[in-house]
Amino acid sequence: MTSALPFSLPDTLLSQLSDYLEVHMGLHFPRERWRDLERGIAAASRDAGYANAETFIRWLLGAPLTRTRIEGLASHLTIGETYFFREKASLDILEQRILPELLQARAQGDRRLRIWSAGCCSGEEPYSIAMLLDRLIPDPEKWHVTILATDINPQFLRKAALGIYSAWSFRDTPGWLKERYFTRRGDGRFEIQPRIRQMVSFSYLNLAEDAYPSLVNGTNAMDIILCRNVLIYFAQERAKQVVTKLHRSLVDGGWVITSPAETSARLFAEFATVQFPGAFLYRRMANAGRCPAAAPAYSEPWQDRDARSAHAALRPAPTSAEVVNASLDDGSDQRDMLRRQARVCADQGRLAEAVEWCAKAIAADKMNPAHYYLLATIEQERGQGDAAESALGRALYLEPDFILAHFALGNLCLAAGRRPQARRHFANALTLLRACPADALLPEADGLSSGRLVEIISAVQASLPRTPRELAA
Repeated sequence: MTSALPFSLPDTLLSQLSDYLEVHMGLHFPRERWRDLERGIAAASRDAGYANAETFIRWLLGAPLTRTRIEGLASHLTIGETYFFREKASLDILEQRILPELLQARAQGDRRLRIWSAGCCSGEEPYSIAMLLDRLIPDPEKWHVTILATDINPQFLRKAALGIYSAWSFRDTPGWLKERYFTRRGDGRFEIQPRIRQMVSFSYLNLAEDAYPSLVNGTNAMDIILCRNVLIYFAQERAKQVVTKLHRSLVDGGWVITSPAETSARLFAEFATVQFPGAFLYRRMANAGRCPAAAPAYSEPWQDRDARSAHAALRPAPTSAEVVNASLDDGSDQRDMLRRQARVCADQGRLAEAVEWCAKAIAADKMNPAHYYLLATIEQERGQGDAAESALGRALYLEPDFILAHFALGNLCLAAGRRPQARRHFANALTLLRACPADALLPEADGLSSGRLVEIISAVQASLPRTPRELAA
């Protein structure tokens, strides 16, 4: 019997590197995947200008892991294998069951829908969702739809934002979809139509380290999260931490869709497991983790009566009044409590109620800029850009050095297509940030550090093309 070939790099060094990547990036490379790790780190070392991988690894282990280094490693250690309408069974369930019911339920209310593609790769998944919604919503101008797409790999995000794909991305896609939503380019590739591209917002996010749910990065109050072929990269404990944060990022009744390879009752113990023909999905339900059996949301004939009874026994989440009374019983400061309750409502997707609590907080303490900042983030989620901008203006009037308010104004201007104004607000935020220690945590930022926000703003600025007027200036 032939023995396995030895690794090119020392076992001890590969072991240290594997541990390092798991701690800092959540990437799991057990011994059986060290061949892949060697190939990836060799490519990363060449890109970094090192003569050999061993020298690069020893430098890496002794240096702070900045976002630039994380991006460089991610581009070589994660796989970008995807295509439009991949794993069609779960997308069919989304199109035929979940989305129609959500749209029907919201049609008489705020007409709001929030979807997150976590680990979006080069964009085929979130654009597939955008195309589904385009077919399902006859009056999109009357809806406020958010499709957030995040990834740790900047090369994937740049490709996704361009929206240009080769024929390989359409290998399991009906021809009519390509004709309806793409324009053929002279080089034989296909460019997604601007109206579909504009439905998706792409952003860098490290699922292993960054804070979520968060109003700052828009990962709160999600109706649906697609996290497919991502958890397989993580060790069991890190995957569990990610799933817990995804659970908190959903509204009650919200869904998580994974790949078939990631189905796990233990990993998703906090969720109700819902069986559909050909797929299992996970749903955030009150007390789902305490149920003795899976709690399907859709009672089909083949699902047993005990499971349906367990679902019927689920208790609703506490009401706002119950949460408020609990806070008051704890002796909390009333003004802070009012703002915290607004956050609770916002995180659960009850935005109209959140605005009401913000108004109460402002009435109790008109000089607190944090109240106006929170109101602005909620109004932005509601699609009320003018109201959000007005609230941020008040926050900055009260506290001109409010970094997150400058950052939020930059994002608002960017979303409205006012790039020069967006650059000005981002520049104001950077000026203030560079006067802070890099590890200082920012107020109202959900644990975001000064240095991390500098990296985020710098990346956004670098991606903004100059207008003709700016180039002529």
